[in-house]
Amino acid sequence: MDPLGAPSQFVDVDSLPGWSDAYEAKQVDCHQSPVEKAQVDVRSPFPYRKDINEKIILWKGDVALLNCTAIVNTSNETLTDKNPVSESIFMHAGPDLKDELQKLKGCRTGEAKLTKGFNLAARFIIHTVGPKYKSRYRTAAESSLYSCYRNVLQLAKEQAMCSVGFCVINTLKRCYPLEDATHIALRTVRRFLEVHGETLEKVVFAVSELEEATYQKLLPLYFPRSLEEEVQSLPYLPADIGNAEGEPVVPERQIRITEKPGLPDDASDEEGLEADLSFIGSHAFARMEGDVDKQRRLILQGQLSEAALQKQHQRNYNRWLCQARAEDLSDIASLKALYQTGVDNCGRTVMVVVGRNIPVTLIDMEKALLYFIHVMDHIAVKEYVLVYFHTLTNDYNQLDSNFLKKLYDVVDAKYKRNLKALYFVHPTFRSKVSAWFFTTFTVSGLKDKIHYVESLQQLFTAIPPEQIDLPPFVLEYDARENGPYYSSYPPSPDL
Repeated sequence: MDPLGAPSQFVDVDSLPGWSDAYEAKQVDCHQSPVEKAQVDVRSPFPYRKDINEKIILWKGDVALLNCTAIVNTSNETLTDKNPVSESIFMHAGPDLKDELQKLKGCRTGEAKLTKGFNLAARFIIHTVGPKYKSRYRTAAESSLYSCYRNVLQLAKEQAMCSVGFCVINTLKRCYPLEDATHIALRTVRRFLEVHGETLEKVVFAVSELEEATYQKLLPLYFPRSLEEEVQSLPYLPADIGNAEGEPVVPERQIRITEKPGLPDDASDEEGLEADLSFIGSHAFARMEGDVDKQRRLILQGQLSEAALQKQHQRNYNRWLCQARAEDLSDIASLKALYQTGVDNCGRTVMVVVGRNIPVTLIDMEKALLYFIHVMDHIAVKEYVLVYFHTLTNDYNQLDSNFLKKLYDVVDAKYKRNLKALYFVHPTFRSKVSAWFFTTFTVSGLKDKIHYVESLQQLFTAIPPEQIDLPPFVLEYDARENGPYYSSYPPSPDL
């Protein structure tokens, strides 16, 4: 990760021009005439949809540098492939990625597996394995490549991700023709967004210079940017555009079944026979749509609403995290108000908050919240404790309860689950009363975790003195109020 304050090499997806932007500028410049009504009557199977186009970005660059919720890595079955995409991701993510990949125990062709992004700007990496292409096994290769894109999108939907950066999954090593693969990629993404468009805000196709021309040529077929472009692209669509989900259609596999297989074919009239026969690919049972469970879904509507709320919260947190990684937070870091120190007696990470170092009235508190998320995101994945030094704070340093409520509401569920104790050091009567009201009426889940600590001697029973860096003024105050306890302990020179 770049040091705070250094120019970032990462690229925020929100700063990239959308697929429609360049086209709209061209339309304004050229003053092109609208499409005649007669032409509009001939519609493409991929009709013009402005709402979908706004989610699409074509970007020439390294997918590893994208600041989005997740990026896609293309690899082999052992997740050790050395191709330009994966090598760049490994280089920017750092050595921890290799260790986590070993825990996955490989990935089958067409599957998608998730890891953290580590030092990348992206929070997650979705690893997938594209097929090896041989002309005589073309059908199998098409189905596997479709599965790669579909499973990546499905995983993004399940994890409530806001944005996904796709590399070109088919690598040169695997010999998949670029144009054929691009057709599958684009139509799979298009079909997914038609049904689940509300779950994703941005889909980025990160391409190289060699791949860019192919994507520029084929994108209008699946994402036309006007009714005119839709009509113009129609003749260039391939014969096989897949089924309703973009999956390649294999006629030999479209087995016919009847809803009354016990009846002979001549037991009903021609109209009835046509009604009883259907293709497995479009039959509700074959698609496992869940239509037969409609009543059960209605019964569980309350739970589903709660799940939807959780996904919305996760998307919101992901936005904050992406912004935190893109922002210059060096001014907040320089306050030394939040830092990691050692571990407590149970081996849990100790995080320190120094109240006196927070000039509430002078700093941008939203940036302070971003800095908290930036520092804590990887800490909160495991059990941790917070030590808050209230020592010598005054009105100039008091955190507003509305800010604390916002912070509590924004952070991920793991922050609350893995926080095991909050040590409130050198509290005043007023601060105890404020904390009681806050934890009783605002964030009740925090109440049982707060421990008021009147002296460092009490704190050292839970956290060994050599495991915590104490600001010098805290040592001086405690020695003055409670008498010297550990006077030989050297204060941290940085604080």
